[in-house]
Amino acid sequence: MLAVYVVASQRNGTLYIGHTDSLSRRALEHREGLRPGFTARYGVRRLVYYEYFETREGAFARERAMKKWRRAWKVELIERFNPGWRDLLDELEPE
Repeated sequence: MLAVYVVASQRNGTLYIGHTDSLSRRALEHREGLRPGFTARYGVRRLVYYEYFETREGAFARERAMKKWRRAWKVELIERFNPGWRDLLDELEPE
């Protein structure tokens, strides 16, 4: 199952949107800073939002659309899904 996800540095902090075919693995990589790049450099480690898709095309289209959104829309989406901005990685089912 494919997922589009948002990780954050903190509540209302820096955001990163991505998609993956293994959400728990990818979220752990972000949390541990295992891959060099934007998220490791800016401490973007907390999984705050995700949604699943049946197809790679669907996930990719949603990711691209969300990246074009205004920041306020992204924050509103997170607030509705995860009002406390808690790290959702520990709540995921293992894949």
